[in-house]
Amino acid sequence: MLTAGNVSDVKAAPALLERAGRMRYLLADKGYDADRLRRSLRDAGAVPVIPGRRNRKHTIRYDKPRYRGRHLIENAFCRLKDFRRVATRYDKLAANFLSGVAVATAIAFWL
Repeated sequence: MLTAGNVSDVKAAPALLERAGRMRYLLADKGYDADRLRRSLRDAGAVPVIPGRRNRKHTIRYDKPRYRGRHLIENAFCRLKDFRRVATRYDKLAANFLSGVAVATAIAFWL
């Protein structure tokens, strides 16, 4: 379970992945570059598509063409954050926030 306060990406990843279910690939940025996370993804049958940090002693090989598609995901989040209610998380209840995200998604990508 996540604790209150700021939590690094790598520490929050196991809880998120547990809820995500089965996947073939995981595209993530350098914030998720950790040997433990890579190992757990491979054990679960997923291929990590995560570039290595610059300070690594050994360079990490990853699927560069697949990683280039990650910008589409980032663009979608940026578009959703154009909606003030989503960007600032006005709603205290998760169900209300999710409803706001659903409405923002319908407006941003459907209309």
